[in-house]
Amino acid sequence: MVSRSFLFLQVLIMFSLAVIAFSDLSDDFYEDVCPEALPTIKRVVEDAVRKERRMGASLLRLHFHDCFVNGCDASVLLDQTATIDSEKTARANNNSARGFEVIDKIKSEVDKACGRPVVSCADILAVAARDSVVALHGPTWEVKLGRRDSTTASRTTANNDIPSPFMDLPALINNFKNQGLDEEDLVALSGGHTLGFAQCFTFRDRIYNETNNIDSTFASQRQANCPRSGGDSNLASLDPTAALFDSKYFSNLVSKKGLLHSDQALFSGGETDNLVKTYSTNLGTFSKDFAESMIKMGNIKPLTGNQGQIRVNCRRVN
Repeated sequence: MVSRSFLFLQVLIMFSLAVIAFSDLSDDFYEDVCPEALPTIKRVVEDAVRKERRMGASLLRLHFHDCFVNGCDASVLLDQTATIDSEKTARANNNSARGFEVIDKIKSEVDKACGRPVVSCADILAVAARDSVVALHGPTWEVKLGRRDSTTASRTTANNDIPSPFMDLPALINNFKNQGLDEEDLVALSGGHTLGFAQCFTFRDRIYNETNNIDSTFASQRQANCPRSGGDSNLASLDPTAALFDSKYFSNLVSKKGLLHSDQALFSGGETDNLVKTYSTNLGTFSKDFAESMIKMGNIKPLTGNQGQIRVNCRRVN
């Protein structure tokens, strides 16, 4: 006769296995199954950034835009089909999000190194974002791994949930709060704009129509490459050193030289002013907080265990 204690032990083991299957992400997820995965991602990212420094900012942004839409599940990579409502055509991504070919290259090289598709596209996005920041002289951090890939996408959710460059501070705080991120995360992650560029249409209203919280000389300089009409895709750097991870983004905000309305909103007499000031003079503090907030953002609603899939092609569901 089977004892009660034995039955209890069996139930406990089954429960433990279930917990493991759907447990949190881990630092060493691929250590045994494919130890070459992370070095391969790093190599391809470094090659891409060496060819075009701007690509580092683009890969960082892809991870951000992925995580803010139903979690970090690589939905941002899916192309439009009869059944997939691609996020690539959402307002924040259309003719703007880039780096998809680099992700394709990483996926191809990683699957070759591993011998089969074992690394998810979602994990590739997370690691590529970290490696891009490091390649541009920013901080490093341990990326939690074990995400799986979605089988759906949502352009509508992308339109609703990716923060807009026209948002004011209360809207930004609420947007990040909806993702489980606080005001410190908002300021630290916005500091990702120490890298990269923005298109004219995203800051035109600020440089022509705002007067109270913008340096007039800065506005005039930006107007030279961003006319009142036309030139929507003309680029301007988000801070003076667009290919270097530093604290000048925050120094710009203190000087009323934030390019986007949503950037300057962080230093506009509100509750985030003090943190912006701190970051503007302390790169070490910003770097530490940025890394911690990136880990936190990377943990937004990941698919794990038997959820989702490991895509063979990051652009298509298996």
